[in-house]
Amino acid sequence: MAQPLDLSNYLPYLINRVGFALVENFTAAADLKKSGLTIDMWRVLAALSNRGEQRQVDLSGMTSIDVSTMSRLVSRLVRLGCVTRSRSEKSSREVVVAITPKGRALMQRLIPIARELERTASAGLSAKELAVAKSLLARMYKNFAP
Repeated sequence: MAQPLDLSNYLPYLINRVGFALVENFTAAADLKKSGLTIDMWRVLAALSNRGEQRQVDLSGMTSIDVSTMSRLVSRLVRLGCVTRSRSEKSSREVVVAITPKGRALMQRLIPIARELERTASAGLSAKELAVAKSLLARMYKNFAP
């Protein structure tokens, strides 16, 4: 018989719990529905606003969103006027996605909300503890990389 599992001390559960709380709080505070956005669409815009135009396949990797879902998200963001999609100059098979002025303006409103949420989530942690937590989470994610 398997040993009982104490969820209150089970790392995947704890990470999921924090992630769920962050998504719920950000979605509400940012009023994403009013903008027609989902949390995944927000991640796409955040990546583009930080790194500039990207190949669609690279956006998938940056945001941990599978390629087929990414294609649908980009189509929705194009319809909202938040991004443009065009063929790459290097390869006609590659799609390049860029944030539009409307998307950039939206991010100007949403980024401060995201930063405040991060401050709330990390309240009571020192700058060093927060840096260690981020580093450890990044290392744990890499453990699942192929």
